[in-house]
Amino acid sequence: MPDEKLRIIHCFRSPVGGIFRHVRDLIDLHAAQGHEIGIFCDSLTGGPHEERLFREIEPKLALGLTRIPMRRAITPGDLAALYRSYKHFKELKPDILHSHGAKGGAYARIIGSVLRVSGSSVARLYCPHGGSIHYDENSLKGKLFFTLERAMERLTDCLLFVSDYEQRGYHRKIGEPRCRTRLVYNGLAKAEFIPVAASPKAADFLYIGMMRDLKGPDVFLHALAMLNSSTQKATAHFVGDGPDKDRYRTMIGKLGLEANITVHDAMPAREAFGLADIVVVPSRAESMPYIVLEAIAAQKPVICTRVGGIPEIFGDDAGRLVEPGDPKALAGAMAAALSNPNRSKQAKKMREALQKRFSVEGMAHDVMEAYRACL
Repeated sequence: MPDEKLRIIHCFRSPVGGIFRHVRDLIDLHAAQGHEIGIFCDSLTGGPHEERLFREIEPKLALGLTRIPMRRAITPGDLAALYRSYKHFKELKPDILHSHGAKGGAYARIIGSVLRVSGSSVARLYCPHGGSIHYDENSLKGKLFFTLERAMERLTDCLLFVSDYEQRGYHRKIGEPRCRTRLVYNGLAKAEFIPVAASPKAADFLYIGMMRDLKGPDVFLHALAMLNSSTQKATAHFVGDGPDKDRYRTMIGKLGLEANITVHDAMPAREAFGLADIVVVPSRAESMPYIVLEAIAAQKPVICTRVGGIPEIFGDDAGRLVEPGDPKALAGAMAAALSNPNRSKQAKKMREALQKRFSVEGMAHDVMEAYRACL
């Protein structure tokens, strides 16, 4: 029935970054439609910023917020956790198990399949959000994860992809899907398309994101150091939390950047956008990064690497993207941006183009259609 209210559980490991944002957006719109929703995720990750986000979303969780230790690697403890989680899921009687990322995808699809054997008609949907697809297909670890992903496909009713890049990567590395698939771009709310002006004392550049090498903060720091070793001096804000943050603090000292860069804990993106003129996204790998969408929607000039679905966001302007993992190339793009008198006009043009293509209402509608098709 198209108007039937559904019981939906989102299962993912780490409540940080783009996956958590994606889940919160879906909850906002689907809960407003009367669906009952719950979250099942890791209890070991996240900080004060994520705790605030949980407090904001919890009143909308009719099926509750459940957090258990869920480590990134596969461990013997997963077996006991799976059993406890199965009993919890069985009590909640979900119609939909929507899993995000490799670990969350494994938990939800295994549990959902056991529930199916016991008579439940629960639908099992999985969105990789990049995840294991980022691995090199020639590496031993990559081959192992791709084999596991292929095996898990038998426990999947629908694969949801957030970018064409992700979908093509799955086809190439894992194989032609043997279940239903759907491409659903991430979307933004109308309020996010209100421009954010830089403060009067704004720095030149902003890095905001997870503090781990996959996102390229080290590349950003080396590029900033190259700029400051030339006649062109630059300042920056460095925003986020993550496992490698202390190492980056040490790197800032070794590169002599203490006077040029200010380090912050995680904060809302639009709050951070006011700190600087230009946003830099130096990732080594991505799927469909929210931070790029958010920065363009806020009418900030952006410098990004040519990875994942970012070329799909930039469209005709994809030629301006920088090769990943290359501090020299990134420093060149940063220097060019500082001296570009048209960067504000280009940012306005990109914002207007983005507004026509990426809406949160469209994302929630397409995901709900995928749910109902699986039922």
